[in-house]
Amino acid sequence: MDPATQSAQISSSQGAADGHNSAAKDSKLSVKDLIHWRDPKKSGAVFGLSMLLLLSLAAFSVISVMSYLLLALLCVTITFRIYKSVIQAVQKSSEGHPFKVLMEKDLTIPPDTFRKHVDASLTYINRALKQMSRLFLVEDLVDSLKLAVVMWLLTYVGAVFNGITILILADILLFAIPPIYEKNKTQIDQYIDLVRTQVSTTIAKLQEKLPGAMKRSKAE
Repeated sequence: MDPATQSAQISSSQGAADGHNSAAKDSKLSVKDLIHWRDPKKSGAVFGLSMLLLLSLAAFSVISVMSYLLLALLCVTITFRIYKSVIQAVQKSSEGHPFKVLMEKDLTIPPDTFRKHVDASLTYINRALKQMSRLFLVEDLVDSLKLAVVMWLLTYVGAVFNGITILILADILLFAIPPIYEKNKTQIDQYIDLVRTQVSTTIAKLQEKLPGAMKRSKAE
């Protein structure tokens, strides 16, 4: 093989690999880019649709919202199908089904991919069950007390907000906090360090007074 041709093939394969890696990197960072408003149009569209869905769920039941969404989708596809059929009849063309390309796509889930996701989910589920067992069986008194305080605070949160309201607030914070943090990162980090230091000091004092904590510190 000609050295120039071989060099061109190598550079082409490297370019393809770089493009693949860049695409993979972009797909991994897509959520991060959305919540950081890298592309305001896409972030605004996602934020608007998610808020619309959550507000719809707040006003109607899940069954009603899903039924309306699927009905709207059916109306769009049926209308487009009829429109294309009329156009083909008038123009006497033979383009075929307007959704032929989509219908020919393989939408099945490969067994290997399904098993991979199931195994990954099982790992997280087992880890969560182990952690719950450790907390509720009071393996460590301090950690169990932390959980009790969090649950006690959540009772007040639940008395004020329902689940949908919390999801709406979480959606707003998800799209609002990242850009604010980026603009004021230095000041926010300073306050976070102060709070973290104060919390660590308070926990250390509690651990000195609780019987189960002394055993853990000695074991560590």
